[in-house]
Amino acid sequence: MKTLRILLAPVALALSVLPAAAERLPLSEISRYLNSLTTAQSDFTQVNPDGSISTGTVMIQRPGRVRFEYAQPDRTVVMAGGGQVAIFDAKSNQPPEQYPLSRTPLNLILAQNVDLSRARMVTGHSEVENSTRVTAQDPEHPEYGTIEMVFTAAPTELRQWIITDDTGAQTTVILGEMQKGGSFRPSLFSITQEMNRRR
Repeated sequence: MKTLRILLAPVALALSVLPAAAERLPLSEISRYLNSLTTAQSDFTQVNPDGSISTGTVMIQRPGRVRFEYAQPDRTVVMAGGGQVAIFDAKSNQPPEQYPLSRTPLNLILAQNVDLSRARMVTGHSEVENSTRVTAQDPEHPEYGTIEMVFTAAPTELRQWIITDDTGAQTTVILGEMQKGGSFRPSLFSITQEMNRRR
């Protein structure tokens, strides 16, 4: 499951430089923000479970699609589309590892309708160092792991997330300045087309 953590995963890094938030953001506001996030692109820094650091670009198209492109010389791509997550390992000649998106905590961000008020979904909601931190899980399958999201206010903005997988390993993704709006080529989220392109 180590490779799955590549996708799912950010560390409380430099939160002191984030904009100040007066108080904890309500769950209704965070749900509204996530539901309004249709397309977005950002640079990211990823802290892996072994402490190593990766960088790259992430493209999000809700619902259900995301693509992580890791910086050169790494050609690794992690993507979600068509209800599946695929991990294309640049060092392997094998087909990509694939998992149902519904079995990953990232699905909570990419869902068609995010409703953090659902019973047993949110397990933590606090204000820490001028940011709001929300920990969420699939209420029907808590064994799939959790996602802890970090937001700043005025305006509400997602800054990072931390995925804790079913083994307890954590991967952190720290976002840069998000560019919202616009459109992406459908092929960017097509696992089949990515497989064909790499042959």
